[in-house]
Amino acid sequence: MKKFKTESQKILNIMINSIYTNKEIFLRELISNASDAIDKLYFQSLTQNLGLNREDFAINVDYDPDQRTLSISDNGIGMSEEELDANLGVIAKSGSEDFKATNQGDDIDIIGQFGVGFYSGFMVADKIEVVTKKYGEEEAHLWRSVGAEGYEIKPAQRDSHGTTVTLYIKPNTEDERYDEYLEEYTLRDLIKRYSDYIRYPIKMKVTEYRYGEDVKDEDRTYQEVKTVNSMVPLWVKPKKDVTQEQYDEFYRATFHDGEAPLLTIHTSVEGKVDYKALLFVPAKAPYDYYSKEYEKGLKLYTSGVMISERLPDLLPDCFSFVKGLVDSDLPLNISRETIQHNYQLKAIADNIKSKIQKELLNLLKNDRAKYETFFKAFGLQLKYGVYADWGLNKEFLQDLILFESVKEGKQITFAEYVDAMAEGQTEIYYGVGKSALAVKSMPQSEALLAKGYDILVLSQDIDEFALRSMRSYRDHDFKSIAQELPQEEGETAHKDVLDGIKEVLGDKVSKVKASTALGSHAVCLTAGGEVSLEMERVLNAMPNAMGGVKAERVLSVNPDSAVFGKLCAYFGTDRPAFETLSQVLYDQAVLAAGLELEDPQGYVDRVTQLLSL
Repeated sequence: MKKFKTESQKILNIMINSIYTNKEIFLRELISNASDAIDKLYFQSLTQNLGLNREDFAINVDYDPDQRTLSISDNGIGMSEEELDANLGVIAKSGSEDFKATNQGDDIDIIGQFGVGFYSGFMVADKIEVVTKKYGEEEAHLWRSVGAEGYEIKPAQRDSHGTTVTLYIKPNTEDERYDEYLEEYTLRDLIKRYSDYIRYPIKMKVTEYRYGEDVKDEDRTYQEVKTVNSMVPLWVKPKKDVTQEQYDEFYRATFHDGEAPLLTIHTSVEGKVDYKALLFVPAKAPYDYYSKEYEKGLKLYTSGVMISERLPDLLPDCFSFVKGLVDSDLPLNISRETIQHNYQLKAIADNIKSKIQKELLNLLKNDRAKYETFFKAFGLQLKYGVYADWGLNKEFLQDLILFESVKEGKQITFAEYVDAMAEGQTEIYYGVGKSALAVKSMPQSEALLAKGYDILVLSQDIDEFALRSMRSYRDHDFKSIAQELPQEEGETAHKDVLDGIKEVLGDKVSKVKASTALGSHAVCLTAGGEVSLEMERVLNAMPNAMGGVKAERVLSVNPDSAVFGKLCAYFGTDRPAFETLSQVLYDQAVLAAGLELEDPQGYVDRVTQLLSL
């Protein structure tokens, strides 16, 4: 007996017992493998003129309750002894992936693959046998395994090419009833639920009834082999004939997601280019979505034959989270190079982009809670889309963006902000902070909120860059509350004190000014020029930034505050106290702006000095 080539027993046990929470999924996996094997041979027939027709192929499901066996057979390409060992001797090994890797010019629909899916059979079987004969070869081979202990391969007999997988179903336990996988009703239900869209006939024995007065009772029922799947791809069916449960199962099975999609888009377009599309927005972002490893794209079919497993050009980056497929009437011999320049595909991509936007806007309008769930998962990508390509998609995406409102205490759109603007307000104000409370607590917010103005909360690194690229919404400019405050009365009267603070702080600030717009707050830090304090932080945190980006920092102090009165008193009488208080005020302004102190301990020491005065 051969041992598995990976970490055998422990890994296989984990796969068998944990990778699938629903045991019945095994049948879908094995039928998909059978369809996969037929696809390979059919593709080979097309390219090598083997004379085989699609009608020649079928998948057979046989069950024997007495022997406790369930078999899934196909007349596909089959496997050689070496392929058996390579594909089934390594857990998660995929013969399909190797097949696709060696057929880069023209792809074929690979629904399932030997590997993890095959081993799901051990969830319901204590032994699995595979008898297979590769197309064009004379010899057949048997692969047999009882699980983690290993497997054996030996010569076998098989009349024609293809593969038969036989499961020896486990006995019932107190917790599990395995007999159901040997029952006609259960098997037909599972095939209908999970594999109805497989494009080859799935045949099995079904019970039929004879009617008539002359029919004896013992002859009324009989069994006949029939096709039990529709063979019509889900996306080809009219929307009215497809339930949401069918959409959900198709999505889970095809895109390997344990959750149902948040949004399903099924569309059929006729015109300059004809196509059908079945698109899904996941409920959650994949674990690798915001990484370099994530690959976007839709499956591309032409007349039911797969052309590309994943075609990036069908999706804009801003909607890269969408999964799904497109089935068009493009020519069958289209190549990958042709795809990139095909005007029909460009038209399809443009239509899909508009369709996704429309459906998301509908979701925002009709199911706000679900849209906010979507935005929590993928809103960051939409914001990147606003900023990317020099703002090319900013108008296209702007009505899909949400930001938390300080005034409302909830997420709102730009349109909702503008519609609720106070009388006399002309600009859309925003503040950068980790939360609405942090923005509301900023010294600059007090006066704006007192006027009835709202403030949008920008809590992600991309946020301000996105708004800067947009510049305005409905002719209302975006304005940061952290931009330099306007010149205030009293500037000249306190010039000596302000100049003294600037002398103490040196290059830390570009200027120090007085402002009565701070309300009850004594001090705040703002930015002059185009680079904001937040942009400075974000840009300098990037790899190889080396701290080269500097915002023009402006310290504004409130001349009406008690602490400014102390500054004025210390200015002419106690220079050390003046310097200490000036530095403490600057550090407090840095903290209030949500920035990090360069010298936290120095700040603590200076506050201690002031407390001892």
